[in-house]
Amino acid sequence: MSMTDAPATVVLKTPPATINDIVAIARENARIEISPEVEQRIAAARAVVDRYAELNLPAYGLTTGLGAGVDTRLAADDLVTFQIRVPQARAVGVGADLPREMVRAMMAVRLAGMAAGGAGVSPGIVTSLVAALNAGFHPVVPSLGSIGAADLAPLAHMARALLGYGEAEFGGEVMPALDALNRAGLEPIDLGPKDGHALVVANSLSVSQACLLVHDIDRLFDWSLLAVALNFEAFRANTTAFDDRALAARPAFGQRAVAERLREVLAGSSLLEEGAARRLQDPLSYRCAPQVWGALSHAIAEAREATLIELESSGDNPVVLASEGLILSHANFDLTAFVLAWERLGQALAHCAAATAYRTMKIMSPGMSDLPRFLTSMSQNRAGFATVQKTVSALEAEIRHLANPVSLTPIPVADGVEDQASMAPRVLAKTREIVERLRYLVAIELTASAQAADLRGVSDQLGAGSGAAYRFVRDLVEPLGEDRAQGPDFMRLADAITNSSAVGSR
Repeated sequence: MSMTDAPATVVLKTPPATINDIVAIARENARIEISPEVEQRIAAARAVVDRYAELNLPAYGLTTGLGAGVDTRLAADDLVTFQIRVPQARAVGVGADLPREMVRAMMAVRLAGMAAGGAGVSPGIVTSLVAALNAGFHPVVPSLGSIGAADLAPLAHMARALLGYGEAEFGGEVMPALDALNRAGLEPIDLGPKDGHALVVANSLSVSQACLLVHDIDRLFDWSLLAVALNFEAFRANTTAFDDRALAARPAFGQRAVAERLREVLAGSSLLEEGAARRLQDPLSYRCAPQVWGALSHAIAEAREATLIELESSGDNPVVLASEGLILSHANFDLTAFVLAWERLGQALAHCAAATAYRTMKIMSPGMSDLPRFLTSMSQNRAGFATVQKTVSALEAEIRHLANPVSLTPIPVADGVEDQASMAPRVLAKTREIVERLRYLVAIELTASAQAADLRGVSDQLGAGSGAAYRFVRDLVEPLGEDRAQGPDFMRLADAITNSSAVGSR
C-alpha cells in the first residue's frame, strides 16, 4: 500500500497491539489512534513520575544518571536538559540504515510499550510519536550498535530525529530531521523529566524485527509445505510417512498436525493410489518431513509467544507502577528467554533448509528419481538444472552458518555494571537472513518439482494443494527446455511467495 492509499487504523488499547497491528503499521501504513483507556493509563503513570521529581526521590534515569552513572544524583534544574542529552549521547549506531518498514515497526513497538503504562512518559511524547508515524516521518537509524540490553542506540537515533537532530526520511527523500519535521507539519518533541530515557530504554528494534519475521515465517512455512508436497508428487514418494497411525505412536511436537496438512494438500492426487509410490521407504529428507516441519511449527509457536510477551508488556527500567505509586528498578529488559526462542527457531529453519536442499538434489538424480539427469527435457548436452545445485548448496551452507548461536554474553560495558546482554538485534537480523535464503530454496524446490512433474507426466494428476502450487509456479516460470538463465525465474517466484499467501491454504 502506498502512502496515498487510504490506510487502515490501529487503535492502541488493552493489550496495546498485536503482531498483525505492527505489520499493518509498518508495511501498510496503518494509522494509529490511542484509546481513552490508554490515555488514562499513561496519565496515571506520569503522575507518579511527577511526584518523584517534585519530591526528588531516587529513581533511575529520572533523578539519577544512567548506567555506571547511577551513583550520580541529578540537580533539580538538570532534570530536563539531562533528558535531551540522553538520546544524543546514545546515538552511537553505525552501519547500513534500517529499512523504512523496520523503522516504522520500531516506532510502533515503542508506542505499544508506552501504552502498557510502565514507561511513565509524558502524554505529549506519545502524541508526538503517533503524529510522526501517521505523517510518514521516519528517522534514519543505523542498524548496528545494540547488544540487546535495551536497544539504546537505534532508539536514540529515533529520538534525536524527533528532536530535530540527525536525518529523517519524508516523502521518499532523506533530509535533515528538522526539515523533515517542518515538511510533515510537525514540531520537535518537547521532553520533560524521564522522557528522553523512556524513549530509548526498550527493546523495540528487536521486538519489531520479531513481529515482521513471525508474519514472514508463517507465510514461508505454508509455501515450504507446498514445496514438500509437490516434490513428493514428482518423486513418487511413499505417503505412509504421513499416516497418522504411525505418527501417533510417537507424537513429537507438531508432527501430526503437519502430516494432516500434507494429507489435505495431496487430497485427490494419484500418488495416494495403491502402488503409486516407487519405494517402500524414501530418503530421510522425504520420510522425515512431518517430524522436521513439526519441530519448526513448534519453534514458530514458541517464538510467537515470546514476541507477544514483549509486545504486550512494559520492559521499561525502571517500571512505573501507577496502582502502587512506585517506580521500581529491575531487569525486565533482559531478553534471554526471547532470544533463546529465536535462536531455536533459527536452528529449526536450518533443519528444514537442509531437507529442502537434499530433496532438490535427489529429484535431479536419475539414480534416485528415475528422471533425466538434472531434469533436462532435452539431450544430456544441456545443463538443465545442473548448476542450480551450486546455488542450493551455497544457500544451505549459509543458513547452517547463520543458525549458529550469537547470543552468548558479549563483553561487559558501562564500567562493568552492564555485564550481561542478549544480542537480540543480531539474533533477529540473522534469522531474517535465514528466512531470505530459505525462501530462495523453497522457490527452487517448487520450480524443480514442477519440472519433474512435467517429465514424470503427472502434472494433471496432482492433489488439490499441490496442483494449485504447480499452477502458481507455471504462471510465473515456463518449463525448462533449452538452457536459459534460471536465476531470474527463482527471484520472480521468491518475490511472489513473499507477497502471496500460500495457494490452497486454510
